[in-house]
Amino acid sequence: MYEYIMGKITMVSPLYIVCENNGIGYQIFTANPFSFPEGEERRVYVYQAVRENDITLYGFRTAAEKQLFLKLISVSGIGPKSALAILASDDHQGLITAINADDDGYLVKYPGIGKKTAKQIVLDLKGKLDDLVGQNQVLPGQQSLSLENKAEDPKLAEAMEALQALGYRATEIKKIQKKMADFKAEETSAYLRQALKIINQK
Repeated sequence: MYEYIMGKITMVSPLYIVCENNGIGYQIFTANPFSFPEGEERRVYVYQAVRENDITLYGFRTAAEKQLFLKLISVSGIGPKSALAILASDDHQGLITAINADDDGYLVKYPGIGKKTAKQIVLDLKGKLDDLVGQNQVLPGQQSLSLENKAEDPKLAEAMEALQALGYRATEIKKIQKKMADFKAEETSAYLRQALKIINQK
């Protein structure tokens, strides 16, 4: 089992990144691929999921983020894709607070999470995530956004593709895109964080 891979990020897509180490490019699915700048040398914490006909790597920016992912997939009804969609918002402290406060209404905002699964998350994880908050590592750092923008920004388009990859419906993405039209950011990852913030404000 891998703990992390240290290498160069050679490709970033809405679904995954490619991290090259010793001439091997590892395809790694992440919550926000655009938070891994292409061309940089990075340590990517990984979880290897082995199924009958598939071996998949999931990547994280910190060890604590990986631990939060593992806690989430331990819940009945939460698979890796749903866990990544939850982690993508970067509001990990808000997530933990909602779980501890029995706020299943907060949890159902994530794609694929219904009332039953939200209640199961609270039941299984309430009071079991506080150590991650204490590490101050589970919040990977959020960038502030300027509220001006050009129409049809390619980075905004990439962020919308990333939302689709996370499982959000096309109709929902279209509404978010309209609300994002007046926002400006230099990085795709910042657009994606803002879009998820808008979703979580509903």
